[in-house]
Amino acid sequence: MTQVFNLHGIGVRFGRVQALSDCSLRIRAGERLALVGSNGSGKSTLLRTLNGLVRPVAGSLQHDVQARQAMLFQRPYMLRASVLHNVALGLWLGGVPWREARRQAMAALERVGLEHVATRNAKALSGGQQQRVALARAWALKPQVLLLDEPTASLDPSAKREVERLMAEFADAGMTLVFSSHNLGQVKRLAHRVIYLEQGRLVADLPVADFFNGPIPAAAEAFLKGELA
Repeated sequence: MTQVFNLHGIGVRFGRVQALSDCSLRIRAGERLALVGSNGSGKSTLLRTLNGLVRPVAGSLQHDVQARQAMLFQRPYMLRASVLHNVALGLWLGGVPWREARRQAMAALERVGLEHVATRNAKALSGGQQQRVALARAWALKPQVLLLDEPTASLDPSAKREVERLMAEFADAGMTLVFSSHNLGQVKRLAHRVIYLEQGRLVADLPVADFFNGPIPAAAEAFLKGELA
């Protein structure tokens, strides 16, 4: 199986804050990997490091340059423009002629069930709809790797189910999925492998069944029991 990321001894600092320490990790194509841990544990920093948005101060990061990536943030940014234009713009910036970009954007919106709001202002949509627009924007770029930072946080149960459904469908089609989540039920439903982070350190790296059924490191067990702040 192709390896899309290989991290060895990665360290990341923001001023005096050590956000990641000695982080080593391999991710293979087609994996569904969940990042869990308390706030400030390093989940978002690790995702941004994988995406190239954060540069490590220590260690090495190798990635498959042939594998296209896309990243979704907890609160996706929407331009003050139509939903269709929000999706088409990324394609156009990537070199797709505008007419073709619009056609592909509409196909992406159909893929996530939002073609009926294509002409609406994206900023007027609900949080769940905006997250689906962001998924459409990512899917339109045909990435092999999708990185998601708390993709269903602050969404109502119905919107969460819809976003989860799309994530599962993308993964079933062969996309590598790496996502952070505080929703342990979501981790059980979507992930094949779980990474537990604490204070910037990778404490556990286990198949999802082993992570939830133990034995696991004491810190990770305390987190599962809700005993870790």
